[in-house]
Amino acid sequence: MDLKNAVAVVTGANRGLGRHISSQLLDRGATVYAAARRPETVDLPGAIPLRLDVTDEESVRAAARVASDATLLVNNAGISTSTPLIAGGLDAVRLEMETNFFGPLAVTRAFAPVLEGNGGGAVLNVLSVLSWLHPAGLGSYAAAKAAAWAMSDASREELAPRGITVSALHVAYMATDMAAGIPADQKADPAEVAAQALHGVEAGLPEILADATTRYVKQSLATSPNAA
Repeated sequence: MDLKNAVAVVTGANRGLGRHISSQLLDRGATVYAAARRPETVDLPGAIPLRLDVTDEESVRAAARVASDATLLVNNAGISTSTPLIAGGLDAVRLEMETNFFGPLAVTRAFAPVLEGNGGGAVLNVLSVLSWLHPAGLGSYAAAKAAAWAMSDASREELAPRGITVSALHVAYMATDMAAGIPADQKADPAEVAAQALHGVEAGLPEILADATTRYVKQSLATSPNAA
């Protein structure tokens, strides 16, 4: 995909990885709708603030009507509540699933006809190494990201005949607010992750593995959990 002429909608664009992706798209010459629940928090010069709450389907539909020229969708918005599946509160588990799975699904469903109507395009889903690695303390986040991985694979097959590619970005910890409590030497630079993500979209890669931890975990998927 030629990102120079892209018209991108980036969810969660007001901070973190979403802001880096939006900034780099602007640098490449793309038009960027910087989507956020509170568009007044978008402070990126050149971006078009767009109200979009991924957990509110009317908000999603309204955003698709505004950004009717979109050719690229970046499903970046997400949360982590550090909630285990058994001992944690069920409301928090549901919130993570609503935000990290049903939200991106709703946005993709709303924007698929837009992308198709504009001659095809691309979807980038921001996932996690926890799509495949499922620690108990982050069970709700891991379950939602695993579901979003399945969504990425299934929607890729479903959208291909409509001229839409789907790429999934997997990454471990990044130097963003979500990983504020993690030591700095364990976190990737979100600017570098954004650059890898956009390169993968340009190349039409189905999966983008953004750091050594993610590549190691993906390679280990073929190993039995009971192996020595």
